[in-house]
Amino acid sequence: MTVDLNKLSLKELRDLQSQVAKAISGYEDRRKREALAELEEKAKAMGFSLAELTGVTATRKRSPSVAKYANPANKSDTWSGRGRKPRWFTEALAKGKKPDDMAI
Repeated sequence: MTVDLNKLSLKELRDLQSQVAKAISGYEDRRKREALAELEEKAKAMGFSLAELTGVTATRKRSPSVAKYANPANKSDTWSGRGRKPRWFTEALAKGKKPDDMAI
């Protein structure tokens, strides 16, 4: 396949660049899956799992956290208690409220 790049517009060149990047990524992903399948087969033939041999375990996915606190001014504004405290929570604490006062 021969393409005369000098005859293409800038938009066509960018489209072509995008298509090439996607093709390369797809090719690499396909090769990785093939290699992984081959390694899993080899490990299985020897009586092991690939995870057992590599010491890698599947990462568990966290479930979405449940809201524990609600903004007194806007009950739809909630916080799970994880991560950085929202501004409304910090301001309420500074005004003397307790976390239990804002608990859902």
